[in-house]
Amino acid sequence: MWQIHQAFTMTHEFPVYFNRDTFNPESDVLLKVLAFAGKKRHRVLPVIDDQVLKGHPDLVERMRAYAEAHADRIELIEPPLMVRGGEICKNDPVEVDEFYQRTQTDRIDRHSFALVIGGGAVIDAMGYAAATAHRGIRLIRMPTTVLAQNDAGIGVKNAINYRGRKNYLGTFAAPYAVINDYDLLSSLSERDSRCGIAEAVKVALIRDGEFFHWLHEARHRLGEFEPKAMEHMIARCAELHLNHIRTSGDPFEQGSARPLDFGHWGAHRMEELSNSELRHGEAVAIGIALDSLYSHAMGTIDTRTLLAIRDTLEAVGFTLRHPALEALDIDAALQGFREHLGGELCITLLTSAGEAEEVDHIDLDTMHQCRRQLLENQWPS
Repeated sequence: MWQIHQAFTMTHEFPVYFNRDTFNPESDVLLKVLAFAGKKRHRVLPVIDDQVLKGHPDLVERMRAYAEAHADRIELIEPPLMVRGGEICKNDPVEVDEFYQRTQTDRIDRHSFALVIGGGAVIDAMGYAAATAHRGIRLIRMPTTVLAQNDAGIGVKNAINYRGRKNYLGTFAAPYAVINDYDLLSSLSERDSRCGIAEAVKVALIRDGEFFHWLHEARHRLGEFEPKAMEHMIARCAELHLNHIRTSGDPFEQGSARPLDFGHWGAHRMEELSNSELRHGEAVAIGIALDSLYSHAMGTIDTRTLLAIRDTLEAVGFTLRHPALEALDIDAALQGFREHLGGELCITLLTSAGEAEEVDHIDLDTMHQCRRQLLENQWPS
């Protein structure tokens, strides 16, 4: 037998900026990003969530003025590609095909940039399109929701849904850069602003007890969307998320452990059961509550911690009961999650506020009991 053992290492590096007023001609953040690819004139295709444009109707004109002010550095490809906001762009990815067509008609190649401005679903779908066109077009993400700025828009995953399965088709592909512009959050509904807080509670519970304590103390300020509290929450959540990707040793999830999916095994299924009426963050909040109840039932967290989790989620404004929870087939959802992980179940459970463990077995009777407790609002005292 003759064998060649092939091995190589690649370094993935991308900046995540937190700023305001990105398209003010005096701002240099976008220019810095483009300069990483060389100080020359770069071709940039804007891809915009139509819901963002409703809240910021002058966005395209501001982008044009910015490009004109820096015409030696930016060639803005027009018209922008408009994408339907929300889960529709992942369920019926017409715009993915439109992106592929624009790469041909507008000569977008691997040395060009796609500037995607939108919520988590749009960033997911168009990130998938950018990663697969020409085997990878440089992607600059500008997330426009809380959930996208602190979680979905800052990592290395891209996906669309397929035949009712959430994120079934996707890639691991690092963006070229992420620009979190707080001003783009100003037009969000309360519901959309709230959804991202669930991911902060999640990552705090499994990674940073001090941050969870802060979230608990700030829960009423967050429930009122106080800007300073929201911005701190976004930045710290993003920092913890990025730190996990950087230090976990498994940034592309080759193994079975998925600690950042705490509360998610049921959340994804509840989203599907509700036909996406239940937003991702809302489903995650319910999933966190369910898995926290189970952790308590298994004796790994105390009642005080459990009630702090409940109080934080409810004070922020989440409703922890929904018909999708009643309809959830726990056995099938766990089996689906097992398949998603590659055949072995790996569920994250809490051992304290800020620490977690991975388990490969769930006691179904206990989990069913916890679901009933949640539906009936029966919490230990």
